[in-house]
Amino acid sequence: MDIRPLLYVIGILLTTLSLSMLLPIFADIAVGNPDWKVFFTCMIFTAFIGGALILTNEGNEFDLDVRQAFLLTVLSWITLALAAAAPFALSGLQMSVTDSIFEAVSGITTTGSTVMTGLNDAPPGILLWRAILQWLGGIGIIVMALSVLPFLKVGGMQLFQTESSENEKAMPRAAQLSASIGLIYLGLTLACMFAYRSAGMNSFDALAHAMTTIATGGFSTFDSSFGHYDDAWAEIVAIIFMLMGGMPFILYMKALRGNWKALFQDSQVRAFLAIVVLSITVMIAYLVLQNNETFGEALRRASFNVVSVITGTGYTNGDYNLWGGFAVILMFFLMVVGGCAGSTTCGIKVFRFQVLYAVTISQLKQLLHPHGIFTPHYNKQALPAGVAASVMGFFFVYALSFSLLAIGLSFIGLDFLTAMSGAVTSISNVGPGLGEIIGPGGTFQPLPDSAKWMMCGGMILGRLELFTVLVLFLPHFWAK
Repeated sequence: MDIRPLLYVIGILLTTLSLSMLLPIFADIAVGNPDWKVFFTCMIFTAFIGGALILTNEGNEFDLDVRQAFLLTVLSWITLALAAAAPFALSGLQMSVTDSIFEAVSGITTTGSTVMTGLNDAPPGILLWRAILQWLGGIGIIVMALSVLPFLKVGGMQLFQTESSENEKAMPRAAQLSASIGLIYLGLTLACMFAYRSAGMNSFDALAHAMTTIATGGFSTFDSSFGHYDDAWAEIVAIIFMLMGGMPFILYMKALRGNWKALFQDSQVRAFLAIVVLSITVMIAYLVLQNNETFGEALRRASFNVVSVITGTGYTNGDYNLWGGFAVILMFFLMVVGGCAGSTTCGIKVFRFQVLYAVTISQLKQLLHPHGIFTPHYNKQALPAGVAASVMGFFFVYALSFSLLAIGLSFIGLDFLTAMSGAVTSISNVGPGLGEIIGPGGTFQPLPDSAKWMMCGGMILGRLELFTVLVLFLPHFWAK
């Protein structure tokens, strides 16, 4: 396998990452924090490595085949996470190597699980760096979901092939989509920032929260997340833009080209919004009837936390662990579901549940009419060959990966709820888990290092749609 094109692309990504360190440098200089020297050193070193990879590998053919595309996807995310961990480890926070890599992986995969405490007093450069990592990870996963994954036919993603993804030229496809999607992504980020500013946040917090809202990442600049503000308007802004981040960005492109109906005619979007509305309604009823809350307070708390969990953002305005057993179970289910394909969210994703439902109905009809022919449909079209099998395979691998990770976390001493929710929040890239330790009111700091490394693997595995990583472990992948 020719790895020179892979090294060239990784060099470009590292150079981009190094340039993004300029913002934390300026933020720390503005307040006189000496960590700006750390970011400057990391920027120079990362730029040097990236530039060297570009210069030594330029001029090669960049039409990647399937094996190169798989390997490039995995290596890119791992390399960026390792490079992004350096400022955490070298800063005045004196984070361990394990904690630094955990925080960087959580950021670049837009998971939002954190080992950091004392965010209220943390230097602005580090806070901004966390937000930048999630913002870059968000745009990265959108481009990957719209270009690379349909090309690789991972987990049924071939349903979302576009005209530019029907051939085997992966790099031109990614480049064409990146420009359009990037402008939309940047525009939504700026709109979110101005909305937060109008809701009362200062400019720094508005920028940081806007980047992590659109990326559905959930890193906040405060330990108590949105509970710090206790402001309904800020939460409404967050709900709107979390939902926007959870819907397919390709539909925003169609809307800007004049096809506004496409966004709401898409069956996945309708199903996603239906699940959100139903979950909020049920949660409101539970809080009012079982916890004796007022309707207004129940509406506010249920809406914010349900949207935050199903989109995998992970913001909180209170500890839903204290709401009762039903609330915990519902949140666990929403962590698994996730948002729409082609968005910044993770989880199993709504379209796969729709495909599962369509296949199940076809199977039931087949039982009633053994000689009939029943074809499952998605979005009013017959499922292409291989999609049903890919989706079924994804469900199996997701359940298996979750089970193995939960068993592994239990083996090293974590309690049942922490192990189960830690596994699902890692693979679904949600952020906070359930229970006293890693729930909305806690952090992942108390966990043993072995648990953090296992969760890092789970976060990368979930972010890259499982099969993209697992295929590398097949001996046939490396055969000539």
